[in-house]
Amino acid sequence: MISFVSGKVAAVSPDSVVVEVGGFGVQLMCAPTTIARARVGDAARFATSLVVREDSLTLYGFSDDDERTVFELLQTASGVGPRLAQAMLGVHPPAALRRAVATDDFAALSMVPGIGKKTAQRIVLELKDKLAGAALGDDVISLPNGTTAAWRDSVHSALLGLGYSTREADDALIAIAPDADENPDVSALLRLALRSLGRA
Repeated sequence: MISFVSGKVAAVSPDSVVVEVGGFGVQLMCAPTTIARARVGDAARFATSLVVREDSLTLYGFSDDDERTVFELLQTASGVGPRLAQAMLGVHPPAALRRAVATDDFAALSMVPGIGKKTAQRIVLELKDKLAGAALGDDVISLPNGTTAAWRDSVHSALLGLGYSTREADDALIAIAPDADENPDVSALLRLALRSLGRA
């Protein structure tokens, strides 16, 4: 696994960046938003994900680890390959993709070329537990307020998406239940849950 590539930017094209590493030029397939930040001659560091196929080895580059994480999670949905996952990140940043999945925003997902309504529905169905409400560090995606059942489902899904086990998520819900009211702020409750688990 190649986690990152660091070196001088040797070339920039519409769909890739070449980084000089130890005398070699390493080509990284990147989204337009990542390419736009690259300047020939500048030192740069890209998080990377290696996609292995029968007839090719392709290294994808990202501006940070969060983009790479979302890129890899997107591909766990049926019908989503690396090119489509990268296209999604080219249209929406990670936070916007998480929000779209969390709120069933099929229209936002359908803005990506190659994604129709049915594909958007499938992505939401298959990735909600992995992406909805999840974030890195202290950046928690705002989730809509709702009923008691809704906030429990939302917080539980968000914790699973952050990598906690079902038991840990259940324990966190028990811990924060006394702080929940009839019209809860799901984002605030997610922060409380993370605090109860020692994350925040």
